[in-house]
Amino acid sequence: MTKLKLGPIVEDKPVKVTVELPGPLHRDLAAYAEVLARASGQPVADPVRLIVPMLERFIATDRGFTKARRSVQPPKSQV
Repeated sequence: MTKLKLGPIVEDKPVKVTVELPGPLHRDLAAYAEVLARASGQPVADPVRLIVPMLERFIATDRGFTKARRSVQPPKSQV
């Protein structure tokens, strides 16, 4: 079985955002949704619903971003 970076899509309260995707990217998202559905045993999700988890995963695993973010965030106050 193929190991994907995403797991099953969790239901969450949505925030409406409008975005334009190039055709090839949308086709890739649709293909990814099909592979994810087979891997997770869930129905095929709307490809647009993959954008948020993919961005979350990308940001969570970007070491350069994590390091830069720590350097600009003020330390949490200790009480």
